Amino acid sequence: MTPQGTIAATFIVYVAGLLVIGWFGYRRTQGLADYILGGRRIGRWVAALSAGASDMSGWLLLGLPGYAYAAGLESAWLVLGLLVGTYLNWRLVAPRLRAYSEAANDALTLPEYLEFRFDDHSRLLRVVSAGFILLFFLFYTSSGLVAGGKLFESVFGLPYTAAVLLGAAAILAYTFIGGFLAVSWTDLVQALLMAFALIAVPLVVVWDLGGWTPTLDVVRAVKPALLSPLSAADGSGLSLIAVLSLLGWGLGYFGQPHILARFKAIHSVSEIRPARRIAMSWVLLCMLGAVVVGLSGIAYLDPPLTGPDTEKVFIRLVGLVFHPLLGGVLLAAILAAVMSPADSQLLVASAVFTEDFYKALIRRNATQAELVGVGRAAVGGVALLATWLALDPGRKVLDLVAYAWAGFGAAFGPVMILSLYWPRMTRNGALAGILVGGLTVVLWKLLRGGIFELYELIPGFALSLLAVVIVSRLGRAPAADSLRRFDGLQRSVV
Repeated sequence: MTPQGTIAATFIVYVAGLLVIGWFGYRRTQGLADYILGGRRIGRWVAALSAGASDMSGWLLLGLPGYAYAAGLESAWLVLGLLVGTYLNWRLVAPRLRAYSEAANDALTLPEYLEFRFDDHSRLLRVVSAGFILLFFLFYTSSGLVAGGKLFESVFGLPYTAAVLLGAAAILAYTFIGGFLAVSWTDLVQALLMAFALIAVPLVVVWDLGGWTPTLDVVRAVKPALLSPLSAADGSGLSLIAVLSLLGWGLGYFGQPHILARFKAIHSVSEIRPARRIAMSWVLLCMLGAVVVGLSGIAYLDPPLTGPDTEKVFIRLVGLVFHPLLGGVLLAAILAAVMSPADSQLLVASAVFTEDFYKALIRRNATQAELVGVGRAAVGGVALLATWLALDPGRKVLDLVAYAWAGFGAAFGPVMILSLYWPRMTRNGALAGILVGGLTVVLWKLLRGGIFELYELIPGFALSLLAVVIVSRLGRAPAADSLRRFDGLQRSVV
């Protein structure tokens, strides 16, 4: 069998395994709560690694190594921001959201939770928040499909369009069938595979180069500035705006619906602390491995990669260093990184459409079987739109992820934190925060130069936070029964 055939066979076996897991998830899905949140019964390991895998996406094996390859240790600021954000999300948001979402009439989606939390009978808050979730998930899901397209294009020589369609079909198959349980179980497998790849590849490449010191010597000879976290790739000093933009990625965690879904689905609040330790260990290991892949690629690859091809550094190293059989397993890790967030995002978008549009506004008395059917149809619809966005081969994975990450972080981050900790917050404050944060990201992205080079998540988050506080303070205080409801939610945290 040719090397390409060996890799193809490995891919086929891997995808077949995911479909088997999807079938088991299908057998255990009895209603919408099972399809969307797995019946709130997943364990600490599945919750932790599923959250990590659905968070990191294809950028962990494509975007981050490519960034480290092109910019060197400038990428350390991004890693630091994400590590702090991950920890604070598990520490501050996870336990309260798990308890509050169940106490809030067993809310399955963030819009449903917000509606109950602020006693909003107008449905306006629910519809607006659901609209922003669907908008930004189109860009987020398309980033995963772009990553999958680049993988199949590089490995099998497929036309980019065919490669994107193939990746989308694989993701859609088991998500459509098995729902949240299938997605979470496959995420566990895929997270372990991603960790293995990000340990094996840098270790073997650095060993082949003679060790860590010779590797750094080669990088220093190529461009010394790449080994300084305070220097840009061209040797100039890293600006304050650049450092803040990279650190600011950590603010995005508090508003990511596909990550927050894992907090709501974990079996109990008591499982949060051990899950947090597992999640932090996995994230630290994988991100450090991704940076080392990029740095070792500088020393190993000749001729060097340029432009969008820098995001293929992991793929190129695997092809040069490993036997096709093991190479197929390692490249399947990219497929895992692509599938993990894309399936989660499709499922959350489906949940929002089904629960917050169809059930809330169109068919309030719909049966569970009907809602699961609508949810599956919504998965297909969102996947088609995301695939259409991904068909442009010039799109970079990190750029698409950055935009969607900023949108969710700014629109929902401050709203989620304050809704869990501040009883004086009002419905209008939440609505203002979502609108101001989301629109700031959209408008800021269109502007260029000076302060507008700052990552749009930071101004979006800050203005959203201000909007929530100011509008809540200016408005009428929550009614006594609303405050009693908040006190009840607080008491639900063990």
